[in-house]
Amino acid sequence: MAEPRGEVFDLGYRHYDGPREGRMRARKALWANGVRTALGLGRGSRAKVLPVLFFVAAIIPAVVLALVASQVDEVVGPGAQVDIPSHGDYYQIISIILLLFSAIIAPELLCPDRREGVIYLYLVRPLTTTDYVAGRWLAFLSITLAIAYSGQVILFIGFVLAAAEPFDYLRDNWLDVPRFLAAGLVVALFTTTIPLAVSAFTTRRAYATAFVIGLYFISFPAAGILTGCDEETDQRRPAPQVEELGSGPCEPITGDAAKWFGLIDLGKVPIHINDLIFNEKSESTVARLVQELPNGVPIGWYLFLTAGPGVVLWWQYRKISV
Repeated sequence: MAEPRGEVFDLGYRHYDGPREGRMRARKALWANGVRTALGLGRGSRAKVLPVLFFVAAIIPAVVLALVASQVDEVVGPGAQVDIPSHGDYYQIISIILLLFSAIIAPELLCPDRREGVIYLYLVRPLTTTDYVAGRWLAFLSITLAIAYSGQVILFIGFVLAAAEPFDYLRDNWLDVPRFLAAGLVVALFTTTIPLAVSAFTTRRAYATAFVIGLYFISFPAAGILTGCDEETDQRRPAPQVEELGSGPCEPITGDAAKWFGLIDLGKVPIHINDLIFNEKSESTVARLVQELPNGVPIGWYLFLTAGPGVVLWWQYRKISV
């Protein structure tokens, strides 16, 4: 019988002498991977369709408003006063787009990793669960901010170019820039955190998406019902009293409590802060009622609904161990 033999091959192995970037390099790679995942990069064309559609849908209103502003003098006449939605109105217009985008795309960053066990491969490296959650959260926040800011930048440039005196417009309205940057961050933080927190409790993207969309769209009619008008009471109210209250054609069925019930509409939570930043009065009935509350109430409610899910997200991943 032939004796077993072994051979040694010199493959030219060389010791790695390059830079060792350590944990920070892993964090950056995790963030970059999250951005690519959210945008569908590195995958088939079907994965890129939804991100592109949401991005286009978010900037179309800005393009339309910029074009309208550029044609006002020609259509209406020089110096005519035309009420065009401003930077403060823009986030109200695209808020539903951002909510749907976050509900559909955010679960893609967390659910597949846990379902396929990839999360454990991340954690055998010098990464902690906190690093993982922060990397995914920052990746999606970056995408949401890019969508929110792109429309505002287009709108601002359009208003400047449409002005009769662009430099005068810049001098009089430059404060709109820090305002829409701050309001965009407020909207992005809210729409980023809640869907990711929900995704931490399921491995199925469809379940997370359905729950988040249901949460938003159930809260909307609930707030509308609780702040709706009591037409019978309003018909019995004298006309001078209607004018004195100045609250519209009818009184809410829940009376003074209606302003608190207006906070139930989750989709409007960041918009209330947007109105405070731009110091604007909303035309929405629910928003008008909420504006009757002290400013600290909608701010505190926003912080609770943003920081609370953020802590829940972090805590849920803290329980994962290799």
